[in-house]
Formats: sequence, structure tokens, C-alpha cells
Amino acid sequence: MTLDVTDSVDTRLAVRKLGSGIGARIDGVRLGGDLPAETVAGIRAALLANKVVFFRDQHHLDDARQQEFAARLGTLTQPHPTVRSTGLGNILPIDAQHGKANSWHSDVTFVDRIPAISLLRAVTIPAYGGTTTWANTAIAYETLPASLKALADRLWAVHTNLYDYAGTADEHRIGGVDVKERSYREEFRSDTYETEHPVVRVHPETGERVLLLGHFVKRLVGLSAAESDAIFALLQARITRLENTVRWQWAPGDLAIWDNRATQHYGVADYDDLPRRLHRVTIAGDVPVSIDGVRSTARTGDASTYSPLA
Repeated sequence: MTLDVTDSVDTRLAVRKLGSGIGARIDGVRLGGDLPAETVAGIRAALLANKVVFFRDQHHLDDARQQEFAARLGTLTQPHPTVRSTGLGNILPIDAQHGKANSWHSDVTFVDRIPAISLLRAVTIPAYGGTTTWANTAIAYETLPASLKALADRLWAVHTNLYDYAGTADEHRIGGVDVKERSYREEFRSDTYETEHPVVRVHPETGERVLLLGHFVKRLVGLSAAESDAIFALLQARITRLENTVRWQWAPGDLAIWDNRATQHYGVADYDDLPRRLHRVTIAGDVPVSIDGVRSTARTGDASTYSPLA
């Protein structure tokens, strides 16, 4: 059943669209665990309608308050399926000293229960650069030609954590890799996860069809390596067309919330060696379902300790 999100937006929220296809800024809200239920519902509706929403001047938020607010949107996951030693509760630090997330992806698609929502809070922002870009995977599917839709509708892909951006620098000279960065990669790959997902999933709240791809994809099922690479590149390029994207310039006190089921994102690595740190919390999601009603299948790894099912 398709949800008309425009009918449920709290009209008291100051929601300002940033583009026709994705992104909105919400003003006049002090985020926290004590927000009225109708305000939380309005934020969620704006999120479903715009895929990613941004809040400025949330300087009062710390790790505890970020988690308290996030819990109003759903059940919190653990920080990460393999990176567990954060010491920050349900928060995963996104820290440039561990590597730069400059690759298009949705969060944690290598498990069967992909997070529904992610919340990212600015902690340390470089003096220049360090923006993040999001892409709308629902519009990407909607605007595909009919012939490409027919192809994508039948495809399945294997996602794995071994293909994450954290593991793409294996060819660097051993002596040239920062010890902290190498240690983080090793922890990221300490357990192997592989899951078979439909390339087109049905969004569980809006009923939209969305493309489920990104950097965690290892291969498309049933195709040769050359065929898999070519079709992946074709569909991925449709997702990241500039018309489908919004780019955010971070400032201290910012919080971004995105629908991880209908977006990909990319951290732009244009800030040299300046420090950059943001704190992420993710909300438990469900197992994706194809347009035929078939659920994703975990091939390797048990994610039940990382996240319950929504």
C-alpha cells in the first residue's frame, strides 16, 4: 500500500525543500527525546517525502541526546555488525583517520536487515570541504526507461562487507598505510557478511520501488563478471545523476537524517588531511522484499546480534 506522505506532514514544521527530487531543511525544532509525538511524526513524514532532511544549530545534542532522539524514530541498532569497540553506546564514529567514505553506498546493505534510517551529527568539521551528497534511489528507478525497469526488476545482487570503501586501499604499500586506518579496516573485515538482495525492492512504508545497489555489491547473480560489471555501472550511474542528488555543507551543530532504504550517499574527500568526525546512529529496518514478494537471503553471517527486525 502506498503512503501519501504529503497528507501527514506536520504543517507547523518549517520544511524547506532543497531540490525537486531530494532534500529538505527543517527549522524551528530543538531535537531531543522529549519532542511531542506529533512533531516526531511530522519529521518522519518529511523524511519519507524528501528522503533526507537537515537540521541546523542543534548544538545541544551530545551522544546521549542524539541516541534519545533517534530512539523516537525506531529501535536502535548496534553501532556496526563488525566494528563494535566504539565505547559510545549505539553510535558509530565516522572519522577521517579511519579512512574516507568517498564511495556511493547505502548503509550496511551487506546484512539481510538493512537499517531503515540513519542519523549523522557533525562533531568535528574541516575548515573547507568535507561535504556529503545523497542520491534518491526511488526517482532513479522511476525515471528508468521501461526496458531497463524490466531488466532491473528481475535482477538480484550479492552484497558483502569485503567490498566496502574501507577495504579499497589494499594495493597501498604496507609501510604507507596509517596504522589506525589499517587497524580499522581489519576490524571492519573481521567477520564476513554476504546477502542476496533484489536490485529493486519495495519500500515498506511508501510502497515505492527503489534501486538497491551501491559499493557493497560484489556481483549480480547469474551473470558473468563482465555482464555484472556493465549492468551495475549502468544502473548505478542512473542513481547518481546530479538531478537525483543533494549536497550538504556541514557546519557545527548540524544533524542529517536520511531514509537508508531510498538513498545512497557519498562523503566528498576534498579536505586534505584535516580532521573530520561525525557520529552516526542507525534505526533497525526490515528484510527487503522484491516486487514479487521474495525476501532477501543471508548467505554468510548472522546479523541478529547487530539489529533486531523492525
